[in-house]
Amino acid sequence: MGSMCAASLRRPPPPPRPAGLPPQRSDWTTSVDTVFPNNANPLGTAFGGYVLQLIDVTSAIACFRFARTQVVTASTEPIDFRAPVHVGEIVEVRSRVVWTGRTSMIVRCEVTGENPFSGERRLCTSGHLNFVALDANGRPTPVPQLLVETDEERAQWAEGERVRAAMLQRRDAGSHTEP
Repeated sequence: MGSMCAASLRRPPPPPRPAGLPPQRSDWTTSVDTVFPNNANPLGTAFGGYVLQLIDVTSAIACFRFARTQVVTASTEPIDFRAPVHVGEIVEVRSRVVWTGRTSMIVRCEVTGENPFSGERRLCTSGHLNFVALDANGRPTPVPQLLVETDEERAQWAEGERVRAAMLQRRDAGSHTEP
């Protein structure tokens, strides 16, 4: 497989976005990989940083597909490592936008480990990331409103709201300095 330079991946900036973006659905974006020894610790389980990288990339793609503009990770919100993914196992990452603000998106991510021989699957990691959409000048830009119709979507929206509120509270508490 040949390598591509970063310049070959650059695209012209998108056209200006209309003022009234229609609400839009968010579908799951899924990536699948195998855990190799170079991605693992001495215990034979995937490095947390490797899992976070997979989450970040898959979540960024989910946001890019949703907003159709550049996005950046603004924060990682609670990420729970529940069970290890072992060397040789299949690791599946699912991400989807579950909450939108004016320029930001909260993404739900789930990481599943799968034994390739038995087919046994288990939820290994779950959590949320916060992304901001950017225009061609690197400034925050509006995102479509998330279309929320099902009970599952409403529950995930509410969870996204809680994540966003906790993030803002944490940031506000961190902005105060001692004299």
